[in-house]
Amino acid sequence: MTPAELSRTVLDAVCRAVGDGELSVAVPERVVVTEPGPGGCGDFATAVALRLAPAAGQPPRHVAGILRERLVGADGIEDVVVTGPGFLNIRLAERVDPVAALVAEIREKGARYGHGDALAGQVVALRVPYEVRAETVADAVVRIVGTQGGRATVEHGEPVNLRPVPAPEDPAPLGPDAARWALLHPAPHDRPRITADHLVQREGNPLFRVRYAHARVRSLGRNAARLGFAAEPGPPRTAAGAPLLTPLADHPRILTAAATHRAPDRLARHLVTVADAVLPLLPSVLPVGEEKPSAAHRARLALAEAAGTVLAGGLSLLGIDAPEHL
Repeated sequence: MTPAELSRTVLDAVCRAVGDGELSVAVPERVVVTEPGPGGCGDFATAVALRLAPAAGQPPRHVAGILRERLVGADGIEDVVVTGPGFLNIRLAERVDPVAALVAEIREKGARYGHGDALAGQVVALRVPYEVRAETVADAVVRIVGTQGGRATVEHGEPVNLRPVPAPEDPAPLGPDAARWALLHPAPHDRPRITADHLVQREGNPLFRVRYAHARVRSLGRNAARLGFAAEPGPPRTAAGAPLLTPLADHPRILTAAATHRAPDRLARHLVTVADAVLPLLPSVLPVGEEKPSAAHRARLALAEAAGTVLAGGLSLLGIDAPEHL
């Protein structure tokens, strides 16, 4: 069971508790699961009971007990223990490394990782003004809605229902990729910056970091092949890979939210998060000096390539090229 699957299992327990009348709360959009903290136990922990307790008007440990009853015995869960003020500590039935499970899922689904059916059968009608940013955002929304089983149409005319703050000037001189990023990365209520900063190849440029991270991952794959080894999911055995697990597991939720709220900026900012999380891992992927390729190197390469898959897929949905070389 991956962290994303466990998060959905806990969220389902909340939904069932609300449906059974044991909890009177608004069901959260997501549930965060992390490694257990001090005093915790098991494979994962969540503070969802503490989050729901004020709205439920019940002590956090009581809320945790309600959720525990619905989690014990669920597929993939061996036991659940309530600790501290109301943390749920979950031990998985199958001791599969969570990183390996997540990486295997991404490798299996490829560019379709994160695609779902949240908008299956729905038609999203977009009406936009004749303005370059609105049309660019609408184009990205069409792609992202498609990942969730929906279909989006674009028309010009009133009443307009998609009107981001217009671009202050023509972004075309930036080139197609930087221009789209300049229009899509800011939130709809923020005025986009149409400046040459989007073209500068340095860390301060988010687009550069995203594309550079993807190009580095692809380069590592080529170099690993020259060294005679390939990616294989498993424990990466390095702390540098830990920060990457959460944004990779969160990718399906981000795509659903971006589609539902017609917000490609959420996807753009998520790609920056993934890039910033994978970059510290990359120096440890290949063997150094006389070091021989090991299972840990193969696992690190698999984890890096999973991040590359998410970066490439996300950039494609935004209509931006994911370079092999940079």
